[in-house]
Amino acid sequence: MHILIVNDDGPPSPHSSPYVHTLVRELQAAGHTVSVCLPHTQRSWIGKAHMIGQTVKPVYYRPPPASRPAAGLTLPPSDENDEEQGGHGTTHARPSTRPGVEEWILVDGTPASCVQIGLYHFFRDRGPVDLVVSGPNYGRNTTAVFALSSGTLGGALEAAVCRKRAVALSYAFFSRNHDPEIIAAASRRGVRVIEALWRDWPADGSVDLYSVNVPLVEDVEDKDVLFTGMLQNYWGEGSCFTEVDGSVDGEVEDEERIREGEGDPSGGEENGGKGLKPHTHKHFKWSPRFTDVYRSVEEAPPGNDGWAVKEGFTSVTPLKANFFQTATHLHGGKLQFAVPPAAEEASTGPDSSPVTRPKQQADPQPRKHLYALINYEDDYVQPLILSALENLLPAGSYTLLQPHPHQPGQTTQEKEKEISLASFLPNPSANLVLQISPYESIDFEFAAAHERTCLINSYMIRKALIRKHFLTATVDSWVSKHPDSILASHVKRAEAFEVDFAEFLEDALVDGDAFDLRASLERNEGKGEEGEKEWWILKPGMSDRGQGIRLFCSMGELQGIFDGWEEGQGEGDGEDGDGEEGEEEGDEDGDDENGDGIMTSHLRHFVAQPYIHPPLLLEALGNRKFHLRVYVLAVGGMRIYVYRDMLALFAGTEYRAPSFETEDLGAHLTNTCLQQQQQQDGGETKGEVVHRFWDLPLAEGLAEDVFKQICAVTGDLFEAAARGMMVHFQPLGNAFEVYGLDFLVDDQGVAWLLEVNAFPDFRQTGALKGVVGGFWEGVLRVAVLPFVRGDDDKVGRLVLVRDIDLGRRWGS
Repeated sequence: MHILIVNDDGPPSPHSSPYVHTLVRELQAAGHTVSVCLPHTQRSWIGKAHMIGQTVKPVYYRPPPASRPAAGLTLPPSDENDEEQGGHGTTHARPSTRPGVEEWILVDGTPASCVQIGLYHFFRDRGPVDLVVSGPNYGRNTTAVFALSSGTLGGALEAAVCRKRAVALSYAFFSRNHDPEIIAAASRRGVRVIEALWRDWPADGSVDLYSVNVPLVEDVEDKDVLFTGMLQNYWGEGSCFTEVDGSVDGEVEDEERIREGEGDPSGGEENGGKGLKPHTHKHFKWSPRFTDVYRSVEEAPPGNDGWAVKEGFTSVTPLKANFFQTATHLHGGKLQFAVPPAAEEASTGPDSSPVTRPKQQADPQPRKHLYALINYEDDYVQPLILSALENLLPAGSYTLLQPHPHQPGQTTQEKEKEISLASFLPNPSANLVLQISPYESIDFEFAAAHERTCLINSYMIRKALIRKHFLTATVDSWVSKHPDSILASHVKRAEAFEVDFAEFLEDALVDGDAFDLRASLERNEGKGEEGEKEWWILKPGMSDRGQGIRLFCSMGELQGIFDGWEEGQGEGDGEDGDGEEGEEEGDEDGDDENGDGIMTSHLRHFVAQPYIHPPLLLEALGNRKFHLRVYVLAVGGMRIYVYRDMLALFAGTEYRAPSFETEDLGAHLTNTCLQQQQQQDGGETKGEVVHRFWDLPLAEGLAEDVFKQICAVTGDLFEAAARGMMVHFQPLGNAFEVYGLDFLVDDQGVAWLLEVNAFPDFRQTGALKGVVGGFWEGVLRVAVLPFVRGDDDKVGRLVLVRDIDLGRRWGS
């Protein structure tokens, strides 16, 4: 056959047109003559349009040679920028003069224009075109809502009205994983379907074109091909356009408004506009509500094209070029492929048909499908979560929901507004829902109303651990009732106090019962040598990224710290109340910082802890202080896991004992945010700041001993919060949460807990991105797979350290 290929996604591209070259190669391998005429850029959602009055101009595209991967698919990292070697093909203003060069035509027109130009103005030397294939589209074209606007179907319709047989081919993806093997299988399936349809094309004129949708699932070649009707569906109420700022074009537009008399107080009454409200100038952005389509498929009975693709089948919908469905006697039957002659001779009966008639049996029940809203809003973590999901779940078993795009001019608070899950879902109660989002965006109300079908990535209340002053109370309360707990010997007792104004600092220490702190400072007054004094570390109760941390050993120094903050504080303390907002590590939002590097919202709650000195130092790594970042997973109500692959985060300079001369805390603070800032300010750091814990040159047996301490401390800590601080820590049965716990190992090998971070800053991992990727795969394995499949999976590098029965199991 001579086959003309057109599409609406344009030339090969990993971002918009990843599949066309794979199909072309598969058709060529099957022995067909293939001619290609494509739009020079993406023309999706354009239907069967032509651009009237435009002179259509071609350019000439030469795909990469057969020795290289198909164009449009993501290349290996070493070839990503290898354009001069033709990695994604090359484009030329003039056609090649050398015989035998494969060359496609790209025109600055529409899919329908490509059909006309391809049929009548190029490729005539190859003989008449037998079949036009439009596609494969980057995404499905099932149901009327998609099909009526599809440029892919528009190209096939144009071929049909040119009296050419046509197939609109679309690949329905469930994730944007361009797996070459899955795509190759879909192209093989597409070619076989095209050949079977051509072979058995009705001679009575009842079919002008077919709409074929191939799902990108691993076993697509083993699944049936079904003739289906097209689901008639409609947009829900509301617009598919989002309003955006109407003044984005700048001063020129402002001048036009002035020239046109916008805001004329006369209101245009002389033109009959009396009493009419003037228009507000607006711009609009196309943002279709795909959830309307998903909902219509879920609510419709089985048998339509949307249902078939959702279930992993290839759908074939016969059409006339008048939008009427036809050949309805085929609906529900299976497309049969040609069999080898020997098998054909062995078949029974002379009436065997390439189409199996529908069997009188019950419709198969749809599987429980997962709708996943993965919107972590961190470009370091987001692809790692998506990759883990793709590795663990079959492509056809879940649908990724696309978050609503942020609009120009939105404030941080507006961007972080809670997402309504119900607005995304076709049927909120019929399917499983997974939401992984920032705390502020989680739909806790929906999760509470759908305990058996919705899983979220955070507990609603967990301040007993993640706020420093609450953490102190949690540990103190537990140790007072369980004096043998490991927390007693692995958490420095902190003094928590509140200070509204610097002048009331001493009163605050008395009111806060900071007996140990006051007694220590008094003892220090009688010690002459700095080395004899007990040093303390001051931490604002709600700070992050190392902000506001100070060292002191006398009341005068502590008073000076608060006096300095108050001088730069400005009006108001910015206290943000008792909610759970603003607690994530690395959160860069909040009130303005004063010149001392601390936000005014932190100037109330404080903790002071004895400074751990001396820390464990490693000569091979520059005798720099370091702390351990431990990733922890809490699941349901609740199981606690510690991720074995821990990180060691180093200070930028060699450690020195604290003294009155200590102004630069670079040797004492191991927060990588501070080191990055130091480098931006022109400072230097000695050596790498992030290492794998298990790669450290530690004494024999010390690494395993430290890990055992950390597991024991973590188990006791979460049990202390869950059992002893139930008002401030409430695990949810249908939730999980990841934490970053920080530990410091002293020179005796004791691991001391420093703090607990929710939504930890995974960027601290730096170049060791595989640690985070492995952790998230473990999180999904342990927390998400049982939710989806109902059974447990292996935990990999996650170590179960506590299983606490709080009576808050998932779905209870």
